[in-house]
Formats: sequence, structure tokens, C-alpha cells
Amino acid sequence: MTGLMTAPVNLLDFDPAQLVAYCDSLGEKPFRAKQLQRWIHQFGASQFDQMTDLAKSLREKLATRAVVVAPSVISDHTSTDGTRKWLLDVGQGNAVETVFIPEENRGTLCISTQAGCAVNCRFCSTGKQGFSRNLTVAEIIGQLWMAEFELRRTKGIEPGPKGERQITNVVMMGMGEPLLNFEPTVTALKMMLDDNAYGLSRRRVTLSTSGVVPMIDRLAQECPVALAVSLHASNDALRDDLVPLNRKHPLRALMAACVRYLDYAPRDFVTFEYCMLDGVNDTDEHARELVALVQHGGPGGMAVPCKFNLIPFNPFPESGLLRSKNPRIKAFSQILFDAGIVTTVRKTRGDDIDAACGQLAGEVQDRTNVQERMQKMAGYKKKFGDDFGRIVEIST
Repeated sequence: MTGLMTAPVNLLDFDPAQLVAYCDSLGEKPFRAKQLQRWIHQFGASQFDQMTDLAKSLREKLATRAVVVAPSVISDHTSTDGTRKWLLDVGQGNAVETVFIPEENRGTLCISTQAGCAVNCRFCSTGKQGFSRNLTVAEIIGQLWMAEFELRRTKGIEPGPKGERQITNVVMMGMGEPLLNFEPTVTALKMMLDDNAYGLSRRRVTLSTSGVVPMIDRLAQECPVALAVSLHASNDALRDDLVPLNRKHPLRALMAACVRYLDYAPRDFVTFEYCMLDGVNDTDEHARELVALVQHGGPGGMAVPCKFNLIPFNPFPESGLLRSKNPRIKAFSQILFDAGIVTTVRKTRGDDIDAACGQLAGEVQDRTNVQERMQKMAGYKKKFGDDFGRIVEIST
């Protein structure tokens, strides 16, 4: 009686230490893990026969036991401003989005960590579709892997360290709350930072959280990167309404966690994101409350070193909310600025392809009918065979 075949492991699921352990399980030395990492994450290789400096015996082992598979692309749209958005299939009818934002001196990739989101902030259309599941490591790091090498292909830039890197910054600001999917998120972060993979600086990787206090402390110990906090309110009563997580981790606890985090962070400030909502959180009084909060809201009344990023709201029908008018945003920012707080207003990007902040996958089901299409495809395959729908090359 033969044993059951085990499913191949996806090497995108491993951080550097785990890849060393995996190679050891195959009887291979640690340097093989570094070679594998470089082929996968620096050259974008997904086939083991491409990895020419690996021993043939190792390539043969890997061919039967491992794969390199990122989520498949459902759609790929580029905005008039150059922003590029991919909709990715993560199975069982779930889709997530990844957004690339090109700027003159950097390229930023916005990565998702969950299919849907359980936090359900009032102003975020992503949260309105509900929470489906956490993404795996391969689905998180796979977004960076897919985007980097797709951008290179588009521009005709060779893979490998000699080719110009397209993604210089990563922000964990896509769909989901990263700290509620902690282990896979941190494993992916470690691969982003590793010199044998993407080699990104901790200062150039930003994790955005709505304020999961215990996990902010844990992140400080395990993989401190730049921290952004979705604040959006100047007092607990308002934040309880806008960000329900505040009922569990109120502002004073959140401010204390931010101060603790800065002892380990690569930057000496926390970025507070603040979505500007007309008549809800944008008055002069709210601005003055914010000043008091960050100047005296830390432990023992100490200041919280920070900068503010004011985000013009991207309206969607279910929210019942409107974007603050530009003069109001300007007046609000001036109060913060006059108090000595560095304040920027985020330029909206990708509005025409629903890639702007808070819009991600808010209409995924309506726009792509993923579940329906997958059911139809299963029916077609049953009728016409497993090869139905595959792209095949016909030699002439």
C-alpha cells in the first residue's frame, strides 16, 4: 500500500530562517536557501530548472516537492495618473487588490493582508464587504513578487540585482488589518527586509494599523518597521463611532503604545492618518483636540512624536459621509501646522480605477462576479475536460 502524496510546499510561504530549515530537511546546506531566495525574490524565477547554479539533484527534489506560486491576476488596470491596480484571486471567490503608486523618486506598493476586513470603519468601503479570511504568507509576499517582476516586464527591465528596482517602498495599507493577521504579515515583512530577497530598508516599509494595541507591542519586538496609525478622530466618543476597535483599545492606550513602539522603530515618529469627513471630524475644535492629544496624550502627559497625513475622503454610497471641502482641510491642517506638527495632505491617486485610499475591493463582487465565474468554469471543465480555458501554444 503506497502512502498518500503530500501537497507540494509553496516556497513563497517561507521567511529566510524557515527556508534554511526547509533546505536542511532536504539534506541541503544553508547557503542553498540563500541561492533559492535570490532566484525567487531577486530574479522572479518560478521554475526550478531556471535556477542554474543549484545542483541538479536539488532541482529534481524541489520539482516534486515544492512550487513558487503567487495569487493569479484577475484584472490589471492603469490609471491616467500612472497608478496601477491588480485584482488578485485568492480562492473560494475571494479577491484582494494590490496598488502601485509611481512617483518621481520612488515607487510605492500598497499590499493587502486580509480578504475583506473585520474592523469595519465607517468611512472605508473595503470594510463594508465584510471579512472573509486572513491571507497566507505566499499571498502577501506574492503581491510584491508579482508586482515587481510584472513592472519590470512592462518596462523591459531585466530581473536580478542589476535591473532597476521598481518598488522602493511598501505600505501595508491595502485590504485588511495587518496586526489581526500577525504571523503571516511578519513573516512576509522579514522577507521584504532580507538582503537576499528585496533588501528594503525598515524605514521604507510601513505598516498601517487601526490600533491593535497588544500587537503593536509585539511588532516592536519581532519586526519593527515604520508605523502608521489610522486615527481619524480626536476623542474617544467620536472614534468609537468611526473606528469600532477604539472601544477595545481607546486613545490613551493607543497613544501609550505608540510611544513604546518608538523605542524600537526605524523612524523617530509615528504617522497618524486622518480621513477628512465633512462636518464629522473636521472642525477647528477637532484640530485643537488633536493637538492636545498628541502633545499631552502619552504616558504621564508626555508628547507623542508624530506627523499627520490628512486624507480627503473617497465617498461611497453606503457610508452616508462626504469629503471635507478643500478650504476646510486647509484650515484644519493650518491649526496642526501652527502647533509645530508636520502635516501633509495626501494627494488622491487612482480615483478613476477605484484604487484610492479606502476604496479597495469595495465593489469586487459586483465588478468581477468571481464566485459566479468560478462556478461556471467548473461546469465547463466538467463538460469539456480539465484543459478548458487554458492558454496553449500552438506551433506552426
